Amino acid sequence: MDWKIPLFKIYWDEEDVRMITDTIRRGMSWTIGPHIEKFEAMLADYVGTKYAVVFNSGTSALHAALLAHGIGEGDEVIVPSFTFIATANAPLFVGAQPVFADIEEETYGLEPEDVKRKITGKTKAIIVVHYGGCPCKIREIREIAEDHRLVLIEDAAESLGATIDGDKVGTFGASAMFSFCGPKIITTGEGGVLVTDLSSVLEKMQLIRSHGRLQTQNYFSSAEYLDYITVGYNFRMSDITAALGIAQLKKIAQIIKMRRENSAYITQKLSEIAEIKVPLPPKESYHIYQMYSIEIRDGKKTRDDLASYLNNKGIMTKVYFEPVHQTYFYKHELGYDDKLPVTEQVSSRILTLPMYPSLIEEEMNFIVEEVVAFFSSVNK
Repeated sequence: MDWKIPLFKIYWDEEDVRMITDTIRRGMSWTIGPHIEKFEAMLADYVGTKYAVVFNSGTSALHAALLAHGIGEGDEVIVPSFTFIATANAPLFVGAQPVFADIEEETYGLEPEDVKRKITGKTKAIIVVHYGGCPCKIREIREIAEDHRLVLIEDAAESLGATIDGDKVGTFGASAMFSFCGPKIITTGEGGVLVTDLSSVLEKMQLIRSHGRLQTQNYFSSAEYLDYITVGYNFRMSDITAALGIAQLKKIAQIIKMRRENSAYITQKLSEIAEIKVPLPPKESYHIYQMYSIEIRDGKKTRDDLASYLNNKGIMTKVYFEPVHQTYFYKHELGYDDKLPVTEQVSSRILTLPMYPSLIEEEMNFIVEEVVAFFSSVNK
């Protein structure tokens, strides 16, 4: 469909084009090249960790994180169901079992008390999700992880730049993943990164992403034999992609500023509609609004009717997220029968509206006017 207002638009400029063009014109080192190390150094510096390792996707990075932390067959990993399915699938990649815990309604992150209830003797890790650019209750969950000697991994795919009391998400766990897929804060089309302060994890991730091969030289420009010392995958990001990442990361402060200004404008307008709950993060949190999600207080039918109404007006909406534990694969193939009341309630009411840096006032007014028109017709 040719949307009047899509859910997202990529923010780019001529610097993105120049970086890609210069890399291609170099005619060499399109796979492994100088932009990889530079992009990694910039990311580690931005997040505030010692190390960053880039991957071809956030999913690959999360897979590698579990391998690097020694999670495997017979282990349990606590995850939310209110997330993109890759979060829950990652434990399956390594032979572990995802265990679903419920969320809380303020940040849509894991509910600390329910996390405690789900810990067993087999639990080895917790993967938290910072939903849509809003930090979850990571400090409380970090205490739980420390008390039970569990690995804490942050799925911060949607939240590069978000902070709690000035500390960036990605610095609270043993490792953290960020995604550079199309709708994210900065994008390389596809791509991801894992950040950590642990040198042992760094070394394992570098092996995992490139076939288990020692990285003493550039494989594609060296005649030297590079030995294979473990099983690995082809999870590499290309140098062309990293070049785009560098250009994008240089703009991140402006991108976040524009997102927050647009979100504040829409929130001010939608706050006047009693039937809607707008996103209001905790005071200590710096929300970067990778997604702008509202809740419809009347529930699923009204939410679905609103979505259909807006879509018919050319305004794209989407439900982020339907519960993972209720997907066909988890229910019928894996046999999950979890009851997660808050997850299920929030998922039935949530609706994500368009949000991107280049949204203009006229477009935001159009979104708000159509939401108002819908509820006016419902109330009549």
